[in-house]
Amino acid sequence: MTDPVVTSPVLEVVGLSIKLPAGAERKLAVDNTSLVVMPGQTLCIVGESGSGKSMIANATMGLLAYPNVVPVAGKILFDGKDLLQLTEQEMRTLRGRRLGMIFQEPMTALNPVMRIGQQLEEIIDAHENTTAADKRRRIVAALADVGLPDPELLIDSYPFRLSGGQRQRVLIACALILEPALLIADEPTTALDVTTQAQILALIRDLQHRRGTAVLFITHDFGVVAQIADQVVVMQTGQVVESGSAKGVLSNPQHPYTRKLIAAIPDGQRRDRQASERSRLVLEVKGLHKTYRSGGGLFKKSRHVEAVKNISFDLSEGQTLGLVGESGSGKSTLGRCLVGLAAFDSGQIIFNGDALKAGERFKRSLSGKVQMVFQDPYASLNPRHRIGASIAGGPIAQGVAPKLAMGQALELLQLVGLDQAAAQRYPHEFSGGQRQRIAIARALAMKPELLVADEPVSALDVSVQAQILELFMSVRKQFNLAIVFITHDLRVAGQMCDQVAVMQRGEVVEFGATHQVLSSPNHAYTRQLVEAVPRLAASVAVTARA
Repeated sequence: MTDPVVTSPVLEVVGLSIKLPAGAERKLAVDNTSLVVMPGQTLCIVGESGSGKSMIANATMGLLAYPNVVPVAGKILFDGKDLLQLTEQEMRTLRGRRLGMIFQEPMTALNPVMRIGQQLEEIIDAHENTTAADKRRRIVAALADVGLPDPELLIDSYPFRLSGGQRQRVLIACALILEPALLIADEPTTALDVTTQAQILALIRDLQHRRGTAVLFITHDFGVVAQIADQVVVMQTGQVVESGSAKGVLSNPQHPYTRKLIAAIPDGQRRDRQASERSRLVLEVKGLHKTYRSGGGLFKKSRHVEAVKNISFDLSEGQTLGLVGESGSGKSTLGRCLVGLAAFDSGQIIFNGDALKAGERFKRSLSGKVQMVFQDPYASLNPRHRIGASIAGGPIAQGVAPKLAMGQALELLQLVGLDQAAAQRYPHEFSGGQRQRIAIARALAMKPELLVADEPVSALDVSVQAQILELFMSVRKQFNLAIVFITHDLRVAGQMCDQVAVMQRGEVVEFGATHQVLSSPNHAYTRQLVEAVPRLAASVAVTARA
């Protein structure tokens, strides 16, 4: 009788505790946590921001912010060695060679002034001594391996010339070029389009299958878990509250927190009333065009990009129109045209019956009645202004008495679910979800009739995302707002919108009632977007190999 093959874990975390600096909201970022990652398998750590999941990844890679954030108990075993006991030089030898990591934001992980090829070359040079020809061959092969087009040309490009999905693929190539035994992926698809996200997840699964790599995948989205996980660990405020096979956790979650995260995934079903067909028309867009022009010179042709091509639609009060499409589809440019942040070239924008002229007069004629909520509220809030002043600033500029404007700001903070004491604090003192609530309050301070929301929930945890979506629906009903909601997530569009316009390369390729478009799409591109949406039903396919 042959003895069964015993497979050792690639990574084993045993009783790990990580201390936070004095004054933090809790003592331990990670509290007595244990987990095991096996060869060829994917373990997903799931939880909201602040749950401690990224701390485990950073501790494994030796990237904690010493001496303020330090492990105080436990072990991280890799190749039979406790990583917490290794010197920095020993960890540097392992990083890249045996341990690879994909970070959440590729633009902060890639050097903006180095060509793509040089950045991959640096990784090889740190661990191997080989010829320039061999390095170039391996770099081109690595870029081709992650599905990037024209790797021979891409090797000489800078990061800013690539799309978000392409930059994320470059990071995966960086992490895998030396074929590490363990790949750590820290929220690598959070803010990506659904089609790009599906491609990245499929790419990781394919590379894992071909190379037998163990994957530690960090996410807050159980839809992603259903696509990729073999095993799941659910974390809340530094502690593991549930763990087990993907099949078991997804089909029969035991802990209330796990059930809360699963319930927070947008299901694409509208939860509030439909606007009346007899509602007053607020916005008419007719044949709108916007072209970006750049470059050009004595020996170089200028570059023209038609970002918006012949767009037309109507929007009534109390209605929400969803603009859906991938990055580069023109949806954000259209939103910026609607609020006067980008001048359109031709066509008409008619607001409350008045045709608005492109240019500086556009914004003056709106009198603050059209407001925008941006994707990144931290970038749109002045870090030197207190929250109360930021909210009251718009009305004061329109002639409202400062005392009255501040009183209204305090009322709006309560409306969006924040305490009035928040008015005296600065943006950096709030979480991402809280800052988005502040951004909504600031927009409402101008008493708008049209709200343009540009990817306002794309980078938020699913539970926080659910709260912000409920807030949008609440203020729409209370103020009878017309909303243009820009998103790449069809689950969000299905939940929020009365109508959907699907955009591709600047054009609307499909338009109609949300339920009709999402349940029976006519255009091939819409079908591609619908099919790319992560679904919990995918867990059936995952568990077939678990």
